[in-house]
Amino acid sequence: MPANPSVILSAFADEAANRKSAVEQFSALAAIGLRYYSPRFIDVAGQGQVKHVTELNAEELAALKKLHAEYGMSVTSIGSRIGKVKLCDVDDGTHNKFVPFAQYIKDVVEPTIRAAVELETKLIRGFSFYPPRGEDVKKHIPQAVDQIGQLSDLCAKQGLIYGLEIEPNLVGETGQLNAELATKANRPNLVLIFDGGNIACQNKNRLTVFEEYAAMRPHLGWLHIKDYLVDPTLTWTGHVDEERLKNFVPAEDGGAGHESILRDLREHLPAIEKRMKALGAPGVFLEVEPHLKGGGQFGGFSGPDGTGVAVRSLCRILDYVGIDYRLRDFSDIRAARGF
Repeated sequence: MPANPSVILSAFADEAANRKSAVEQFSALAAIGLRYYSPRFIDVAGQGQVKHVTELNAEELAALKKLHAEYGMSVTSIGSRIGKVKLCDVDDGTHNKFVPFAQYIKDVVEPTIRAAVELETKLIRGFSFYPPRGEDVKKHIPQAVDQIGQLSDLCAKQGLIYGLEIEPNLVGETGQLNAELATKANRPNLVLIFDGGNIACQNKNRLTVFEEYAAMRPHLGWLHIKDYLVDPTLTWTGHVDEERLKNFVPAEDGGAGHESILRDLREHLPAIEKRMKALGAPGVFLEVEPHLKGGGQFGGFSGPDGTGVAVRSLCRILDYVGIDYRLRDFSDIRAARGF
């Protein structure tokens, strides 16, 4: 009987830490059994100085790498905020910022690439920019494609992969739009990141979520795992207030239909894994970003208990559909002890 295809499990570590200290983040993830994480907001020294990972200086990055060795952790991707700014300098009633693109590259993109190189990951997570609220997204696709292409090229110069995540209110707010961006940008190191919760929270049912996943699948690089239950009292306006989202749930309990998605993914994993490994990644990541105790525009929180709940929920689905994964076991302890 052929072996099951496999994935690599990961998590946004800051979701698991009450105070965001690196020691707390790594302790929680190591206890759950994970070996990989994506850094976002982190207090390296544990003295109350929380920074985004792209803002860490050379000494802080070096200290973080020492903690990686101590806790047996490696970096999945840089959980960056690239692409979460306006495409156009217009007042559209949102609080999103506009930054001239050349300045944005210098102030945000270059530090993100530096962090990826220093922390020895091949992956950078990014987004597809905010079009003016209320305008037809389609007319902003050419500008978004141009900027995403430039971002991908900057990543390629350092051997990095740029992952474009689906998220509400952006140019790439649907699977179909994200696929169009990837097709038109046409960069070999540009891949898409599926996130079922980011689709379900747009008042969409599991059939629509699956259709959007299927549209993204030819360009798929890795997946974020979170889910959402639509509030039945919600009056849908077509715009998601990300700071008011509160109905995030584990993958088994939401409206995205992760069982169907992961069952389909099983059939395509060998091809996706081959493509990602050719680009330098260790495999295909499934990364929990559960937001079980709250989520917003630039992050979320689950606590150590919520992160554990989210990982176990995902593992039960993977067991059911026949996708393999590996959590730490006694062999890892024996290896650390040298026998």
